[in-house]
Amino acid sequence: MASLDTARHGSARPALPRTYLVWLAGTRASLLGDAVLYFALGWAASAHGGGTGALVLTAITLPRTLLLLLGGAVGDRFGARRVMVVGDAVMLTATLALALAGSRPDPSPWLLVTVAAVVGTVDAFYLPAAGSMPRSLVGEAQLPRALAVQQAAGQIASLLGAPLGAVLVAAAGLTGAALADAGTFAIVLVVLVCVRPAFDVERSPRGEGLLAGAADGVRVAVGDPVLRSALLLTAAAASFLLPVVSLLNPLLAREHGWSAGAAGLIAGGQSLGVVAVALVVSRRGTVRRLGRGAALGLCVAAPGIAAVALAGKDAMAVAVAGAIVTGAGSGLFACHIGPLVLTGVPGTHLARLQALLTLVQSLALVVGNNALGALADARGATLATALCAAGAGAAGLTGLAVKPLGRLRQP
Repeated sequence: MASLDTARHGSARPALPRTYLVWLAGTRASLLGDAVLYFALGWAASAHGGGTGALVLTAITLPRTLLLLLGGAVGDRFGARRVMVVGDAVMLTATLALALAGSRPDPSPWLLVTVAAVVGTVDAFYLPAAGSMPRSLVGEAQLPRALAVQQAAGQIASLLGAPLGAVLVAAAGLTGAALADAGTFAIVLVVLVCVRPAFDVERSPRGEGLLAGAADGVRVAVGDPVLRSALLLTAAAASFLLPVVSLLNPLLAREHGWSAGAAGLIAGGQSLGVVAVALVVSRRGTVRRLGRGAALGLCVAAPGIAAVALAGKDAMAVAVAGAIVTGAGSGLFACHIGPLVLTGVPGTHLARLQALLTLVQSLALVVGNNALGALADARGATLATALCAAGAGAAGLTGLAVKPLGRLRQP
């Protein structure tokens, strides 16, 4: 079994660069603001009925999905930092406009849809750029630890976002949530202006068209056995790990007669597992063979999912313990798949591969959610969750056996 890459010098690992930590603090604050705004938009849309709520969510996801590959090509052509500056400026303007227009007692559904479409469009360009930015701020040797810290901070921001959004909406309405998000975009904008990349990253050729560049990103990923395997593992994780918390845990809770608080406790257990593993990796380092570390994460998550699935009506403690193990496996996967892609891709294709990684995850999640939801309706949530455990385990074991994933070592 691969061993952790621990320091053999008897001295502490070098600290992550200050520029990276400043950038990380700003972007995680923005992520928290985004979570607040998403809650506020959903809450405001729910006042107009389920159809409007679904339309608002679609207005975010549809342009983000359609434009992701183009957004990655733009990031590689013009530079991640420049794209992020433009995206933050656009979102600062949009959230301030929403705060002004949202002061009315009953915001228009079309206002909510318009803002959601702006969010989705900016995300398509912003997410690939932000995903590739760490490569220009830290060296390859420190990249896995840097991404682990990013994973832990992102998980904490996501956990705090919805409760904070509820408090802000209750206290100050949609306007308060929009102003809070605008404040975080202003913070990131200042950070991006002040922070200078410490490592040069080669950009894509200027003579290459953006659509051709997007297609070339797909060609590079499909043609490289390591990147191709990483994308397939990501699809497996999105299909079998992500639906467990968002879709199947609430269905299991209702099937067993558990309360909403119990379902929240299970979700919290999974988040605890993710954060714990991310913090350990940020301190101790990753498994030497990054691909096998990602596959091992799926293998660890599988018995956790099985425990959640098979926990009886009176076995809440078993379900929570299983959720923690599931989160640990998810964290192990996430802390290895990120550096695997960032270190395995040419500098000219960083944002495009991040875009493709996000796109693969999104499409697999859409298919997985719908298929598992239909199975849960037909045969019960227990069977659907057990299928996720089997799928995650099979994908993990396959990943451990795939030779290309065992070649790439941590610098």
